[in-house]
Amino acid sequence: MEVQTSTSIQTVSKRKEKQKWNLKRNWPLHVFLLPALVLALVFSYAPLPGIIMAFMDFKPYLGFTESPWVGFEQFKRMLEFDDARQVIWNTLIISSLKIAFHLIVPITFAILLNEVRKMAFKRTVQTLVYLPYFLSWVILGGIMLDMLSVDGGIVNNFLTTVFGIEPIFFLGEGDWFRFTAIATDVWKEFGYGAIVFLAALSGINPDLYEAATIDGANRFQQILHITLPSLIPITIVVATLALGNVLNAGFDQIFNLYNPLVYEKGDIIDTFVYREGLLGGQFSFATAVGLFKSLVGMVLIITGYKLAHKFAGYRIF
Repeated sequence: MEVQTSTSIQTVSKRKEKQKWNLKRNWPLHVFLLPALVLALVFSYAPLPGIIMAFMDFKPYLGFTESPWVGFEQFKRMLEFDDARQVIWNTLIISSLKIAFHLIVPITFAILLNEVRKMAFKRTVQTLVYLPYFLSWVILGGIMLDMLSVDGGIVNNFLTTVFGIEPIFFLGEGDWFRFTAIATDVWKEFGYGAIVFLAALSGINPDLYEAATIDGANRFQQILHITLPSLIPITIVVATLALGNVLNAGFDQIFNLYNPLVYEKGDIIDTFVYREGLLGGQFSFATAVGLFKSLVGMVLIITGYKLAHKFAGYRIF
């Protein structure tokens, strides 16, 4: 008994010494983490007490203490409000299609780029497709408004001149707006999203391709039977983790591109909360909608981690 106790004490002592050594060795990494931690505390956790507005009929001149409590009335109103239901539906459609194409396009691009043998050309293409990711939607929104304009926009001029098509109101018709939002978001993000798949491709054993070549497999057959199966685990991870963003259709993008003409098909939860809460002064209702979105997102993130661990063996904690 005494031997076991002594052994356990030594084990705990060694563990503490190892932790101190790791902390001493990695303290610069903790310092680098501090700014992100402060930002998360200030912008994500400090405002959390404000969610009580979702259960109140909040009036700014009465404050939190005197505004009447209404329980779940704001949530009932959200479910009965036609505009709110339409907004949730719009968000699901746009975000689901974005998630799907954010998988298909980066995987396709990564496979095609992986087949390029000239490194100079490969690096040039990589740099060019990465660049849009680092531009904000404030800048890209202005560019898209000019390019997609019915009157003098380069896209409509091209369609009219080359194909004889009548000018398309990309940002003024609901269905075209959805298509434009999805296409432009994929164009902006796919280069950066392909990085993880390029990394996975670099980890494939070259001997597999050599064996397939000896067996007479062409490049397409090698992609079909070696490359794609090797990408399945990372694809499952990316897809399941993306479930948490199914109610995030991209506020920055939609806000900079949409207008009242496309509210019916293009309005999403974030822009709806912004208009109703900040512009319309319906703070409690907007908070209820935002809280609903956050709760659903939390459930989907947990589900995504569970699925990623089950099907791909991926876990963070």
